[in-house]
Parts: sequence; structure tokens; C-alpha cells
Amino acid sequence: MSEKPPVASVPNRCSFCGVEQSPATPLIAGAEGSICEACVRLADQVVTNWGRKRILTELHGPIPKPAKIKEILDGYVVGQHLAKEILAVAVYNHYKRLKHESSDSGFSHMHTEVELGKSNILLVGPTGTGKTLLASTLARIVGVPFVVADATTLTQAGYVGDDVENILVRLLDVAEGNVGRAEWGIVYLDEVDKLARSPEMATNTRDISGEGVQQALLRLVEGAQVKVSMKGKRREGGEEVVVDTRNILFIAGGAFPGLEKHVAKRLAPSKTGIGFHAEPVDAGHKPELEELLNETQPSDLRHFGLIPEFIGRFPVIAPLEPLDEAALIQILTEPKNALVRQYQKLFSYEKVELEFTEDALKAIAQKAIERDTGARGLRSILEQLLRKPMFEIPSLSEVERCVVDEDVVAGVSEVKTVPLALEKLMEMATEAVAEEEGRQAAGS
Repeated sequence: MSEKPPVASVPNRCSFCGVEQSPATPLIAGAEGSICEACVRLADQVVTNWGRKRILTELHGPIPKPAKIKEILDGYVVGQHLAKEILAVAVYNHYKRLKHESSDSGFSHMHTEVELGKSNILLVGPTGTGKTLLASTLARIVGVPFVVADATTLTQAGYVGDDVENILVRLLDVAEGNVGRAEWGIVYLDEVDKLARSPEMATNTRDISGEGVQQALLRLVEGAQVKVSMKGKRREGGEEVVVDTRNILFIAGGAFPGLEKHVAKRLAPSKTGIGFHAEPVDAGHKPELEELLNETQPSDLRHFGLIPEFIGRFPVIAPLEPLDEAALIQILTEPKNALVRQYQKLFSYEKVELEFTEDALKAIAQKAIERDTGARGLRSILEQLLRKPMFEIPSLSEVERCVVDEDVVAGVSEVKTVPLALEKLMEMATEAVAEEEGRQAAGS
């Protein structure tokens, strides 16, 4: 009996990409096929994208256009058109990135897809110009998790205070423990200028709440796999989860007091000439604060005390304009939550009209400018002016209107009250008698 010739062995190949098995490329064998390590990783990315696509469908509403975002911001924040445009574009691109990441690209396009990056934003402007208000208003617009973190509470790991990872814990809280949604969130870092290193501090001194926090934030802001402990946060046993921060948009804001001095020093002409042939220096032109902030460069932030690595993580610098008298009057009267409207609403609960004269509004705005507190100081001024009327009016029943004029703001006179007309007094008395009779009839 003749022996059969040996059958040539067919090389084992990956059922997805067709790569041949070798010592350098092992395959995982299945019932009717095999798969290589590279395809396993690609499959994991595809399945993750399916989950992200489901999460994206849960976000409310369509992607808001930049013009629509700015329009909503205009309803709450006066001026700052450049900062609003920058924020609107950043949020819109953030939504587009989510849509791109959630698209099912499959195996054939995984290697050719363009990976979209993010552009973190640094808001620079004096105190009271609306940085935090812009961020909080933005939170109402976006459908992704949004948190505001105070940079002054952060310290270097191992010291008393909040670690930078606590920002992600709060983001997970807002996302209700859903890691996929948290990885698409937006974080606003407030008071980031307080992280600047003090120039007079010794170089060998550990700056645990300044430069140390900047260094700790580098990995978080740039994009990394960060382990976050979820003890007591909808997880049992203190389980750790991994959060990918590549797609988390970071917006930082700070007043940066004194930054304009570094900008002015850089822009000042160098005095190279001496003697009779030296060109005279024009001391008459002094650039305004707004001009200096618009000319802010990364080198100025470095001289202020931020480390270059941290500045590089925020490629977009959005300056906010200082508020003048006209802008402060607009803030008092025009937004949906304007302070004048708020106090008029409070007085209306007592059936009293509150009126501010035009001269009074100008005087209030001027006083806020003198205090150098921006829009934040307007409420304290109004509280001081209206404290006595708010104390007395609930006990009075014959006041129809309160008038605040320029003399009241100057402290020369008190808030003027206009008594009710006789007809209204008679009408109120009739209503009171009718109510009393109705109560007595119900009791009997």
C-alpha cells in the first residue's frame, strides 16, 4: 500500500486583516477563525465608539451653532464680544469632536481617520468683567457635563487640600458616574492666576499651591489616562476608574493683576540712543488697559509667574475688556437677570414699584468704577442704597412707588417714597374687608 504524500500546512492568518501568524505576531484562535492583537485593539476602539455614539444621542438637542451660542450669552453677559466668539467656537468644535469620535469608522478607516485635537482657552481680564458668569452661562447651553473648579483650593498631591484629580471626581458626579459622558465634559478653572509663582520666593522653596499645582495640572489638561477613586461616588468598595482626559475641554480664567505692566514693558521702545542724537521718547501716549490685554503674549504670562509648560496647554488667549460707565449701566438694566430687574421684582412682591432715574444709574456705575470692583461691586452698592427701604416697606401699606435719584446715590438724601392715591387705598380696603368676610363665612 502506497503512502499518501504529506499535505503542506496552510499558514494560519488573521480572519480580519489577513496577517500571517509568526513568533512576532501571535494569533488568538477561535472556533472558526483567528484574530491578531492589533485587530483586538481596533475592535475595542470600535465597541467603545458604539457606546459613545449611544451617549451622544442622549445629549439634548442638536449641535448649537456658534452664532446661537453667542446669542444666548448676549442675553446674560454685556459686551465681551471677542471672548464670546472664542468660547462659542470652542464649544461648537467640542460638539463636532464628539460627533467625530462617536462615528463608527470600522476597521478599514481606523488607520486613516484624522484625530481632532482640542484647543484649551485662557480667559484674561480684570476682576468683575464676567469671566465666571460666562462660564456659568455656558453651562446652561451645553449638553455635556460642566464643572467649575476653584484653582485656589488645589494643592500638590500629598498636602492638605484638594488634589487635581478631584476635578475629575466632580465631573463624574455631574455625569452621574458615566465615564463615557465625563470624558466629553468641559472644565472651567477659575482663579488660575493665583497659581502663579511669586517672584520673591526662593528657588529651593516648595510652592505646593502654585507652581506645584501647575505641574500637576499639565498631564490632566494635555490628555492622559488618569485613575480616579470613586469611593462613595456611586461605586462600592472605593473602586478606581480610568478617565481619558484627551477630549475634556479646559477653560481657565483669571484676573492676572499687574499683567499689563509686563505687556507695557515688552511693548515699550528700547532706549538705545544717548546724547543729542537720541530720539525723544513719546511719554504722552499711554496705552489703555484694554489695548495691553489684547497684546498679551505667552512670554508675558511667563513673566507673571506661570510656567511655560502650563501656558503651552492653553493655546487660545481670550482677553476681556475692562468695563466702562456705559457697560456698567447696561449690566444694571439690560440682561435677563439684571440687578435693577431683580430688585424691582423683590419690591413688586410688596406691591411697590421701584424706579431708578438715569442720573442715579450713572452715579452707581461711576461709584463702581471708583471702587475698581467691576460689575461685582454693583450689588453691594444697591444693597447699601436699598437697605433702609427694604427694611421699612414690608411694615407700610400706603406706599406705591420708591424713587432712587442721584442725590440718594451721593448720600445727600434718602430714597423717596410716593404714597398710594386715595382711590387705590379705598380699593385695597374693600378687598381686605371682602377677604375677612370670606374667612368668617368659611369658618361658620
